[in-house]
Amino acid sequence: MTMASPQDIARAESDYQRLRAAYLEVARNEPGHEVALAMIGADMDRAHARLQALMGLPRLPFTHQPSTVVRREALRRAEEGV
Repeated sequence: MTMASPQDIARAESDYQRLRAAYLEVARNEPGHEVALAMIGADMDRAHARLQALMGLPRLPFTHQPSTVVRREALRRAEEGV
């Protein structure tokens, strides 16, 4: 399997980071918006899977979805007051 062009990878990375930032923003500042978090999280998970595929990385079945990890991080930071 060949790796995608650097431009494609950079674009996919940018998409993922943009969605991750949006997810964190909603998680930190918009309590009670679980539907928005679910929608952004699903898009973020798809963007992450696309990025992995472009880089030639296999999707491992035992890993958590990126949105799950980011949500835990946002909740932890909120509890710590960061």
